[in-house]
Amino acid sequence: MKRIFLAAIVATFAAGSAFAQDSCESKAMGKDGKPLAGAAKTSYMKKCMHDSCETKAVGADGKKLAGAAKTSFMKKCEAGG
Repeated sequence: MKRIFLAAIVATFAAGSAFAQDSCESKAMGKDGKPLAGAAKTSYMKKCMHDSCETKAVGADGKKLAGAAKTSFMKKCEAGG
């Protein structure tokens, strides 16, 4: 169990640099090319963060995280920390 949490922590720190380069904030544009605002932006940001964190929820052994480890990782990842 310690190995899983350690892997989640390592993956969280590794993902930090990826967020700086390609953030959901910069992608939040409407079809007309204007930045999203209000509820549309909130919804987009939530989905974008979830999707980007979902792909990074991988353990040190290369397998997808599951159960409590995945829940913990997703919560931390989506919070941005």
